[in-house]
Amino acid sequence: MQRPSMAQVAAHAGFSKNTVSLALRGSPRISSDTRSVVEAAAAAIGYRRNAAVGCLMAELRRTGSARFEATLALLNANEDREAFRTHPTVPVYVAGARKRAAELGYGLDEFWLQDPAISGKRLASILRARGIRGALVVGLLRSNQLPERMRAVWDEFPAVVTGVRVRSPELSFAGSDQYSLALKAYEHAWELGYRRPALVLDPVIDALIDGRFTAGYLIGQQRFRAGEEALVPFTKIAEARKDIAHFSAWLKQVRPDVLFTLYHEVERWLSVCGVEVPRQIGLIQYEWRQQRSYWAGMDQRNDLVGEAAVDLVVSMIHNGQQGVPERAIATQVTSQWVLGRTVRRLKATTGAR
Repeated sequence: MQRPSMAQVAAHAGFSKNTVSLALRGSPRISSDTRSVVEAAAAAIGYRRNAAVGCLMAELRRTGSARFEATLALLNANEDREAFRTHPTVPVYVAGARKRAAELGYGLDEFWLQDPAISGKRLASILRARGIRGALVVGLLRSNQLPERMRAVWDEFPAVVTGVRVRSPELSFAGSDQYSLALKAYEHAWELGYRRPALVLDPVIDALIDGRFTAGYLIGQQRFRAGEEALVPFTKIAEARKDIAHFSAWLKQVRPDVLFTLYHEVERWLSVCGVEVPRQIGLIQYEWRQQRSYWAGMDQRNDLVGEAAVDLVVSMIHNGQQGVPERAIATQVTSQWVLGRTVRRLKATTGAR
């Protein structure tokens, strides 16, 4: 039996083939009423999209042969209006999001969530007027709550947050698997021969990601240092920035041989304390960045996080989802170890206990 064609759907629905094609792809150029009629007609005659054609169209969009058919909102949640261009981390998320959106045939319109001149209702109205049906939230780094005054946006549009899990409202998000990252970093340090790894981390940052950095680190200690003293992490980052004596006292008390951290300034702190890297102590960055490529660390692949966020919001659009989801979806990206000059091999062979 021959499967129904798109032309038959068009005849059954009373619209042109082009309108039917756009409607079945969820194009914002087609009204919701027309889309409902087309979908009902397709269901009535048993029409199913051809998977091979879908793959071909995806390839055309990937190679740039197809023009943008829709637009997503790219919402800057950072306090800095220029964070998409000047922040050390945020632009990587944005680059990944732009790449994947272009592959799928979507454009991205930027908005600043912290703009005092715009309300949630006003922004929702702008998105509606531009035919935007979904949003990506990027740059939320100090809180796991989005501005309450933007509630109108979350209530109407499917939205995905990059980097952190938000609690209010509880939206779907894409981010790095920080627990796995911290555990892998511990494993690599152990393989290099380090036996007293310690953590240097602001508890505010760790709380933002539900303690996953600390969790991975502590499991590493339990696995590799079973029965030995636990090394207390250094958490007084703000205090050390004002008075390095806080860090120096902790360093003498704990006597670590390698540090896990998010802060490149720790290298300077060690120098001030008269400690040489990596001869006397190693450094491993939890968020390895190209700007300090000589460091050893974990590359979080935040570009892939941006890509995953686009995939998630496009899927939500195609499934007709609107507003805050009943159950948020989390997509986590694993990290990649990068060997750098801030560590050295202490033993030829190592083993887990």
